[in-house]
Amino acid sequence: MKKGNPIFYSTILLTGANFLLRLAGISFQVYLSNRIGAAGIGLLQLVLSVSALSFTVGSAGIRTCAMYLSAGELGRNRPDNVHSVLTGCFRYSLLFSGMTAAALWWAAPWLSRVWIGDGAATAALRLCALFLPLRCLRGVLTGYLTAAQRVGSLVAAAFLEQGCAMSVTFLLLSRRVGVSSGQAALAMTAGSCAADALGFLVLLRLRERRVPRRKRRPPYGQILQVSLPLALADALRSGLNTIEDVIIPRQLTLFAGTVNAMADYGMIRGMVFPVLMFPAAILFSLAELLVPEFSRCAARGSKNRIQYLARQGLRAAMLFGLCAGGLLFVLAGPLGRLLYQSNQAGRLLRLYAPFVPMLYMDALVDAMCKGLGQQNANARYNTLTSFLDVVFLWVLLPRFGLSGYYFSFAATHLINFALSLRRLMQVSGIRLEPGKMARAALCTAAACAAAALPAAGGLPAAGGLPAQGGCYLLLLGVLWRLLRVVGREDVRWVKSLMGGRC
Repeated sequence: MKKGNPIFYSTILLTGANFLLRLAGISFQVYLSNRIGAAGIGLLQLVLSVSALSFTVGSAGIRTCAMYLSAGELGRNRPDNVHSVLTGCFRYSLLFSGMTAAALWWAAPWLSRVWIGDGAATAALRLCALFLPLRCLRGVLTGYLTAAQRVGSLVAAAFLEQGCAMSVTFLLLSRRVGVSSGQAALAMTAGSCAADALGFLVLLRLRERRVPRRKRRPPYGQILQVSLPLALADALRSGLNTIEDVIIPRQLTLFAGTVNAMADYGMIRGMVFPVLMFPAAILFSLAELLVPEFSRCAARGSKNRIQYLARQGLRAAMLFGLCAGGLLFVLAGPLGRLLYQSNQAGRLLRLYAPFVPMLYMDALVDAMCKGLGQQNANARYNTLTSFLDVVFLWVLLPRFGLSGYYFSFAATHLINFALSLRRLMQVSGIRLEPGKMARAALCTAAACAAAALPAAGGLPAAGGLPAQGGCYLLLLGVLWRLLRVVGREDVRWVKSLMGGRC
């Protein structure tokens, strides 16, 4: 038996870890929603959005840069040069993160009052500013370890960080009987900062053991060439995303049918979307590993392998996205009641479930484009669609409420996916197979209709949620096999990944 594909086993390891971490995250989100309600979750999401903007500006594209340059040096079999790459990335990160942290500390009161609408968020933003440089430096180490395919180290650090964040947050929240939104935001920020500090120390220790050292001037030119375009585009897009988060509850209040704008915003962003993206752990793991793999293949000029990985990756993302999207569609109502004791959450989950295949494929397409050096193109597409999102939301929300948000979400994500997929096809030379895609989608729709038929007729699903989900998966598998959506070649491909005989 030949040796298995390292990408496959790394993906399996990272996927298992991501599933556990996401499950813990959703469980904690359910706990928070029960403590502070949907409106409190909405306010917490605004604090996290500003925090994410500060991290994006402070990191200034350095994580992707560290991953891309490290993978290139390793792909050219020059590991001694990695130390100089990381040295330059550290210095670059300290400069930008330090300036961003100072600006966030100074602007925290204004951001809390004007952007977030609650002065109690000031303490959380200033705590975020204190730990921002450590968080950005941790991003450099994560980029290197991903490029070096040291998935086990990343998984161990991720578990430590998640455990630390949840423990600190829970301890701070459990000390009070009644918790306000501002106190919840401060507790969440404290847990996140503690996790960032712990993760940085762990990853720094791992980095020092393995990276060969060689006296060489850091490649500041390459770092600036890769990072600055990403930094500008990411900062612009993140700023637009933060503006989007801020204007959603404000513009919703102008719609006559809105009862509680902050609660509606919190339910969509903080309760429905985490469940919607939970199954994507496997694809996000694969996407994380494909960036350095495509970078190595591009450095070696391995065009055939690039095309093979691109075709198989897109096919896997499409099939998994259809399967997961259909399952969420069928189980949306029971999941909403089980997790949040809310029928509205279930209705919203069913409404957004059809977008799952596109969202999951887009994550993989973006990773492939980054690995092939198309970061600037991706950044342009993301900035364009984020700008369109802000415009659509500003115009549509006061007139159509949540229906306007739904249209904006659909239009901008479809545009972004189409542009990114077109770019990938151009640079890799692959072609799509619309016939197989149409058959797969048709089978999924038929399986969803059959599995949801009892509930649509007002009958309880026998066996509850597991039986209904199992019925859908069984029907989908049979239909895919009958219409030759999946076949023996897919089994052979999986065996080749696992190292079995083809």
